[in-house]
Amino acid sequence: MRTIFNLLFIFMLPVAFYAQTGTIDSLEQRLSSETNAAKQLEMLSELTDEASIITYDLALAYAKKGLTLAEKTENREWYPRFSEMRGRMHANLGHLDSASYFFDQALKGYEDIEDKKGQATTTFKIAWVAQRKGQYEEGLKANLRALKLMEEIDDKPGIANALGRVAGDLYNQEKPKESLEYAKRAITLCRENAYDEELPYILYQAGYASIGLGEHAEALAYFDEALILVSTPNFGPSSIADMSNGRGNALKKMGRYPEAIEAYKITLENAEKANYYGGILTATANLGEVNLRTENYAEALPYQLRTVEMQEAADQIMNLTENYGHVSTIYEKLGDYQNALIFQKKARRMRDSTASVESDAAMSELRTQYETEQKEATIALQEARIDQQRTVQWLSFGLLGLLGIVAISFYRNARARKRTNALLSAKNAEIELLLKEVHHRVKNNLEIVSSLLALQSAQINDPGIKYAMQEGQNRVHSIGIVHQKLYQGENLGAVEMKDYFVNLSENILDSFGAEERISIECAMNALELDIDTAVPLGLIVNELLTNAMKYAFPDGRKGKIQINLEKRDASTLSLKIADDGVGSSGTTLGTGFGSQLIALLTKQLQGSMREESQDGTAVYFDFKLRTAA
Repeated sequence: MRTIFNLLFIFMLPVAFYAQTGTIDSLEQRLSSETNAAKQLEMLSELTDEASIITYDLALAYAKKGLTLAEKTENREWYPRFSEMRGRMHANLGHLDSASYFFDQALKGYEDIEDKKGQATTTFKIAWVAQRKGQYEEGLKANLRALKLMEEIDDKPGIANALGRVAGDLYNQEKPKESLEYAKRAITLCRENAYDEELPYILYQAGYASIGLGEHAEALAYFDEALILVSTPNFGPSSIADMSNGRGNALKKMGRYPEAIEAYKITLENAEKANYYGGILTATANLGEVNLRTENYAEALPYQLRTVEMQEAADQIMNLTENYGHVSTIYEKLGDYQNALIFQKKARRMRDSTASVESDAAMSELRTQYETEQKEATIALQEARIDQQRTVQWLSFGLLGLLGIVAISFYRNARARKRTNALLSAKNAEIELLLKEVHHRVKNNLEIVSSLLALQSAQINDPGIKYAMQEGQNRVHSIGIVHQKLYQGENLGAVEMKDYFVNLSENILDSFGAEERISIECAMNALELDIDTAVPLGLIVNELLTNAMKYAFPDGRKGKIQINLEKRDASTLSLKIADDGVGSSGTTLGTGFGSQLIALLTKQLQGSMREESQDGTAVYFDFKLRTAA
């Protein structure tokens, strides 16, 4: 039988959905007739907020439009706001790298205009991304910075929000008692000031802290209250998904499995409605686990397989070992021992990789203990020999003196080596930091050049010259992305090309305003290349994408462009860029500047190029990979 909460969702959600849809239609009509840029930005902000209650994909589209308009009009107030909005939508859709990029842009923009509240709200979101990447300590530090900013401006709702987030961080670090203390402080602040928007999320944190303390009935009460609060038109399906998932966890801890499954199904339904990546992942994992506990193995399997597939695709290692183990157990219970063994091995590899630091430390301690025992045995043996050779004391003294000199020499050499190693380690760290700073500054300088080109382009009326300036701006930006990837990544000598092409494609779509009619797909696996190869490849792809945007889809035609880059063998790299447009107009192999640039870059990479026109245009390249001297 459905609970009161299920009935609330049945009656409340359709009302909320149609209310939001009507608001969006009204705002769209007003936006289409508005000519004032400042008012357009306000409307796009409202549209982003309203759409986020329905689906994050639609909200992302409005945030992109707002960011493009803010950049075009050089509005310093709205630029960081839309950067923050766009980052938030990417984060909720599971695009963590893109989210980090736009949050960094937002934080810099807020700092430039000295907006402390904007800095705080963006820092909250930076902390959220860090936690999803398993960087809990970094997440806690970021939330504490945001709390300090909110206290500096005496923003009480912001302080309550920050206290709730710190409570969540402490729970993730397995400190439920401290977590509940922070959550209760925030709840008191919300109740005293009627902060109804912040209260449900803090009740949510209090619920998890109570679960950590084993107080499951108290946790259920917190989640129930939060669920009622978000079941109004002011909140969307993603909020309902979060609260319902918490309620399911409390019920699971209490052994009330049928009710827990019902709560998790509500979570999944609302998360899918909002295209909420985190909610979908959590709900599928929980549905798999509870069905496993209740021995419904056939029902558990698709949920668990979907969970590990999503975690692997997003490179999220948190709970992945446990989920591999669940899949292995389910296959074993279903009699599929081959797949059970495969996932058992995956769980063991993941567990071993996360335990490597502890293993290394244990081995180091054992090695130190062994060497100490060896030294003590050597000293005892020397003393025994001295006792046996008292008749030749002068030789023994001489031998001891020699051993002392050797020991001192070894000691000094060991200290010198230790100092040298420490110095080299410090220098290497310093060099790495300097290299990151160099890449960061190069990227910033290229952004300045790109901005200058944009400013110059805004003063030009001639379409041909304006296109040329825009192409130059895109070329500069393509190089800038390479340096951004280098200073943000772990490997300073290589660029991950798939992520690079994704960011490059988004920039080109933005510059042509073609996000809604043209899609760019990177049909390739992750591939790292050195900077000397990545920059020419990026420029080639930039030119061909620009060429396709200009000629392949005339008169507002919709279409798709596909990028594929792969290693054919140890020495050959293949690149394919294909579109389903109107076919080649001869521009790719023509005599313009872009064509000449492609030819020069292809020659630089010791490559060859060919073009085919059938159901669109496809350009193929084969390059020789550089080998170390």
